[in-house]
Amino acid sequence: MLRLKDITLPFDHKPESLIQSILERLHLSEEDLIRFTLVRKSIDARHPSNIVAVYTVDVEVKTEDPLITPAPCQDYHLPPIRNHRGPSPVIVGSGPCGLFAALILAELGLKPLLIERGQDVQSRIKAVKNFWHRGLLDPESNVQFGEGGAGTFSDGKLTTQIKDKNNRSRKVLEEFVKAGAPEEILYQARPHIGTDHLVKIVKNIRQTLLSLGGEIRFETKLTDIKTRDNKVCGAVVNGSEEIETDTLVLALGHSARDTFEMLYQKGVPLEAKPFSLGVRLEHPQDLIDRARYGKFAGHPLLGPADYKLVHHGHKGRSAYTFCMCPGGEVIAAASEPGRLVTNGMSRYLRNGPNANSALLVGVSPADYGNPLPLAGIEFQRRWEERAFERGGRNYFAPVQLVGDFLAKRPSYSLGEIAPSYTPGTTPSDLAECLPEFVTDTLRQAIPQMDHKLKGFASNDAVMTAVESRSSSPLRILRDKNFQSPAIEGLFPGGEGAGYAGGIMSSAVDGIKIAEAIGYKS
Repeated sequence: MLRLKDITLPFDHKPESLIQSILERLHLSEEDLIRFTLVRKSIDARHPSNIVAVYTVDVEVKTEDPLITPAPCQDYHLPPIRNHRGPSPVIVGSGPCGLFAALILAELGLKPLLIERGQDVQSRIKAVKNFWHRGLLDPESNVQFGEGGAGTFSDGKLTTQIKDKNNRSRKVLEEFVKAGAPEEILYQARPHIGTDHLVKIVKNIRQTLLSLGGEIRFETKLTDIKTRDNKVCGAVVNGSEEIETDTLVLALGHSARDTFEMLYQKGVPLEAKPFSLGVRLEHPQDLIDRARYGKFAGHPLLGPADYKLVHHGHKGRSAYTFCMCPGGEVIAAASEPGRLVTNGMSRYLRNGPNANSALLVGVSPADYGNPLPLAGIEFQRRWEERAFERGGRNYFAPVQLVGDFLAKRPSYSLGEIAPSYTPGTTPSDLAECLPEFVTDTLRQAIPQMDHKLKGFASNDAVMTAVESRSSSPLRILRDKNFQSPAIEGLFPGGEGAGYAGGIMSSAVDGIKIAEAIGYKS
């Protein structure tokens, strides 16, 4: 197999044009070509008048050219495992990190037990809809907690910037495809699944895990860790039940605040880390399409446009867009009573009328007000409580028009854009539920971002507060063997522990932890 990169064609090219380009690149006739496989496809829309598709392909031909780069192997191989003795590993949390840690451990024959404080995905959907439509929050089963983790209610992006020589990322993508994801995620430059598909995929991965000898328990919350001689010897769940184990994986997610507090009291080493705070910003999707694709806006081969923007402020603060959801919606993502949180979500087709993105400003531990490891959590809570109060104390979100925000005046009504957030919104002044350094930085950034994406600073664009869970505000320390330096057999991982950001990197971190456990066994 040979690998060809940077094959560039008009985005609306005919299918046979790709084959012709391959043959021309290799100076071959069609009968010399056995087959080709798409490795990567991206759309380059930097010049809206000339949008192109860029391909990387692996090609099998009858006679290979030694001067052309051979295609690397993309197969993931399970690591060697020592003889396992002792109780089953216990994984806490069924987000991407926990799910893939459990899957690899099951493939290694270690019969893991995966515990999840929330409900199975079908029951979880009912709880989430009850919150969105009636404002009734279940603190144990919501957008943050439950089967699939927080990523289940998201855009389902599968992009990552991690370097991966062992094909762990490929393993994740292939498992998603086996579980029902479209095969296009294997080669798209910016693959996504969408919440509607993720729900089915998570359920199917669960069935795979069970078929391999794993076990899953829902509504099972870790409340304590049993240790002996600084080694894990058990997990306490739901306050009193003890589960014997010498291997405990903490794939908690970024919102397991009560569990973080328990770990702090147990003396597990933690440290505060930076995170980001801001709003969700909502525009009409067709405005974004026109700004990005020009005359080709709305073309079915391009789909809804996305964007990624950053502004470096003159006072050292930066603002950036994050988790952009084309054709998506802003959702209520609270996990604690009396605190309001937003996030963004898209379905696979991304066919909603609005686009939304987080617009965030970096927050450092120096901003928290005290040096303790849990200080970032209290900082988040402070602004989530302010947003809850400004929204009306009923989980309505405070919103403000961009024009009013830039003019430093409250919004009393909205314009042409209907906010997608449910259960409802309250026109407000977001300066009352965000730190001054955040609002100052956003006021600098929005007009500058408008130069890069025309219409970004539209008067009627809607800002919804508060986006506070972009990442974990702390890190659970671990050594080179992925274990806590204080407790042998305790493996912190994923986004909640501060070692990942998003579905792919969290899943890959879970695989790495499983490999370490297999070798340790």
